[in-house]
Amino acid sequence: MLPWEHAAVGYLAYSLYARVVHRQPPRGDAVLAVAFAALLPDLIDKPLAWGAGALPSGKSLAHSLLFAGPAIVLAGLAAGRRIAVAFALSYLLHLGGDVLFPVALGHAPAYRFLFYPLIELPAADTPGLFARAGEVIHTFYEFLQTSRGRIYVLFEGALLGTTVVLWLFDGRPGLATIRRWLLPERADPFST
Repeated sequence: MLPWEHAAVGYLAYSLYARVVHRQPPRGDAVLAVAFAALLPDLIDKPLAWGAGALPSGKSLAHSLLFAGPAIVLAGLAAGRRIAVAFALSYLLHLGGDVLFPVALGHAPAYRFLFYPLIELPAADTPGLFARAGEVIHTFYEFLQTSRGRIYVLFEGALLGTTVVLWLFDGRPGLATIRRWLLPERADPFST
């Protein structure tokens, strides 16, 4: 799956969870945990595999359930329950999405990476991070030229459009949190 697809699926699932369990839209800090967890496996594995050649595949270490379990436990210890649930849900949906994504391309589900390093993964050719990213983009572009690719684009538009509309409906959670981080309020120099 593409990064924005992971983030969209994580947000949709967590927003539904927050509305059902907490009876309110998701909080900003939880939404940021969703975004972080949705991207974390790729932020670890892709550079280490494609750039450094330290992993056999762009879906190996951080895509493994042996890594995901401790990462989720650490998130739970480091943050409150709500943040831990947001992190866990989004992280596990990332893994599930990567298992099922090949089906959209006409292939069987991929799951071997879930058990790395217990199951050895074939070493991928590592031409470099940017070269590999270029290959992925080129292959995806070719896929989009097919009839299945055009259907995929419609699904992609519906997924992203639905996510943006829900995020707006939820009050744009996470935006105020980012603003506070980037633009901390300054004390008024004229106040007493």
